[in-house]
Amino acid sequence: MKKIKSKISFLEARSSKLVLKKSLGQHFLHNAHYLRKVADAADITRGEVVVEVGPGDGALTEKLLAFSCQVIGIEKDARLIPVLKEKFRKEILAGQLILVEGDILQFDPSDWKLKAHRYKLVGNIPYYITGALLKKFLSGKVQPSTLVFLMQKEVAQRIVRAKKESILSLSVKAYGESAYVASVPRGAFTPPPKVDSAIMRVRNISRKNFRSAAHEKKFFELIKNGFGKKRKFLASNLKSLLGPQHSNILQNVGINPRARAEDVPLRAWLALSKVEGLELSKL
Repeated sequence: MKKIKSKISFLEARSSKLVLKKSLGQHFLHNAHYLRKVADAADITRGEVVVEVGPGDGALTEKLLAFSCQVIGIEKDARLIPVLKEKFRKEILAGQLILVEGDILQFDPSDWKLKAHRYKLVGNIPYYITGALLKKFLSGKVQPSTLVFLMQKEVAQRIVRAKKESILSLSVKAYGESAYVASVPRGAFTPPPKVDSAIMRVRNISRKNFRSAAHEKKFFELIKNGFGKKRKFLASNLKSLLGPQHSNILQNVGINPRARAEDVPLRAWLALSKVEGLELSKL
């Protein structure tokens, strides 16, 4: 027991001496309560594959491995790779943990023979790549089945709880069922970020809302144009796309022409994207 404790103390001391990089958005979560909440939110079962975004010093990695799953940890900071290799030597030798030094935004699931909807994505992510990460994995060819991110609280609220929609909230909801799991105070991190965080989950990720790649493209072009000028009514923003019958087209799918894009729910946007005769060449 003394040897185990001394080893943990050594690793903690080694990782604590590292000067965390602001450029990588490094804020390590060490609070056991919130680490468990992140891991539990993923509903991991034995033998599943979990891709972890930025293992850092391995605090969350340890919780994930406890579910007897296989973890592929993508860590961009080369200084942390030796720390992780030493801390999880046993798990690496057993093949339960695979460490990859690299940028998660460059990670290709197919390179690791991962299949769509056959792996989960979990991580305490750098705030500045939140949008890029969501876009990459939700709209990618090899989608995860579930995504759990520890992210900026304001962004999680905007996606899940806000009364007004945004391009981001609609984009997430179009691919899966989003949920606000829990708030995480800034004091739970080392060093503390300037804002509070939240655990957000998206599960049952799929393309079931889209009939084809062309339909998927049409949906996103419509919402992009719909939010083009936020102060204008939707009918005005979409007039060039929908043509002279724009008001009638909107009314036929249950959208008030004088509504603004932020007031239109996902189901109405999807209905609009299914209207026949909207040529992609115009978009």
